[in-house]
Amino acid sequence: MRATMTVRGSQFPRRCLSYAVFALAVSGLAVNTASGQRAALRDPAEPEQGKPRPRLMPRPTGAMARTSVDEKSMRALIGKLVACGTRLTLSSWTDAKRGIGCGRDAIAARFNEIAKEFGGKLQVVVDKFESTSARTADKAIPLENVYAILPGSDPTLAKTIFIVSGHFDSRPSDVMDPQADAPGADDDASGVAVSVECARLLSRAGVKGGGTYRATILFAAVSGEEQGLLGSTHLVDWVKQQGYTVGGMLDDDIVGADPAAGAPHRVRLFSGNGEIDDADSPSRELARAVEEIDGRAAVRMIFRVDRYGRGGDHYPFYKAGLPAVRFTEPLENYNHQHQTPRTENGIEYGDFEKYLNFAFMGDVARDNAEALRQLALAPAPPANARLAGAVTPDAKLSWSADDDAERAGFEILWRETSDSRWQVYEFAASPGETDLKGVSTDNHFFAVRAVGKNGARSIAVPTEIERRPPPPPSAPKQ
Repeated sequence: MRATMTVRGSQFPRRCLSYAVFALAVSGLAVNTASGQRAALRDPAEPEQGKPRPRLMPRPTGAMARTSVDEKSMRALIGKLVACGTRLTLSSWTDAKRGIGCGRDAIAARFNEIAKEFGGKLQVVVDKFESTSARTADKAIPLENVYAILPGSDPTLAKTIFIVSGHFDSRPSDVMDPQADAPGADDDASGVAVSVECARLLSRAGVKGGGTYRATILFAAVSGEEQGLLGSTHLVDWVKQQGYTVGGMLDDDIVGADPAAGAPHRVRLFSGNGEIDDADSPSRELARAVEEIDGRAAVRMIFRVDRYGRGGDHYPFYKAGLPAVRFTEPLENYNHQHQTPRTENGIEYGDFEKYLNFAFMGDVARDNAEALRQLALAPAPPANARLAGAVTPDAKLSWSADDDAERAGFEILWRETSDSRWQVYEFAASPGETDLKGVSTDNHFFAVRAVGKNGARSIAVPTEIERRPPPPPSAPKQ
């Protein structure tokens, strides 16, 4: 007879005991409290007397269907961009068939087609400017960005803008060579195709009964990325000059290929921590919001500002303290980035359309569009979120917010300091101060976000903590 033991009423062979112990260790010896917050078995519960689950409003209806993505039009746009031969920023802006001007024309034409198809609400802008960098030989050169703007309907929130962007310039091995071919199918015609498809999806949803967006949405294709993030740096200034506040910036750069077995995989979402403590920068909160909207099966959060040693068009926004993140494919193939087309030792180099995975790219387009939709439907985030209650048994949260007839209230969020995602602690109908009885200020981080009557959530606003420096030593007695 085999020796057995009972675990919660089930009979386990003794030889399985080691596996059971291992499984418990992997799970962190965790249980779910009534609030949904994980707590180790040997730690005291917070709060001590349990509490009912918070009231959670459902997310907005009318989610983007994956079947609504037009992969055919994305492929057609990428084909037109690749056919320009090169789109290096230093190439021709006036040649209709070769150079970066050829790419600009294809993008502007597609935006105008979408605007015409859906009632003309989409406003197409070609923004011309000059910029200088080491990769322009320190000379001022002409650049152009292409924008399509979907104005918000809310008199107050219309000056909040959410941005999705890809860069339409490309580069060969030598970033200063305007003559070499640089097809740039993945880097970054793919990101441009995502931005343009988002314009179509969100314009279409508004016309077909999906409601209007409270905030403004800008669909961008910028130039000068390979010469030093020139177009996106200018875009930071441009939106400020237009009087907008950036609610969030989604950068799609190298989002077209997914060659590994089992594709399509999750898209990587990069977000930096900023110059503050506790992993709670505006960019990190935007990343958490996108993952919560699209789901962990779609998005892989990477807590790093960008790929190691590299940079993208979200970076100027991030450095300005604005919420900005980068979408990038799961596993990059460097033979097909920043390479002049050629074959060496039997290896083909070059960023060609044939290496793209349009099923994956369509997923990325859908996830960008749905994130933009929900964020643009949401109330404004709360302001002045504060945490008090040091050296007391209760955490005390306070925040403020302007009046908003379309807001249902606020969700108070918490998480263990070692966790990466928020949980909802409770719902509050109005701004002010809330005491979390029996919850330590030491063991958790806290945040607040606004919730609309339509179920759309703002990005979370982490609470600022009281700074209490230790008292200085007393001066020695004379």
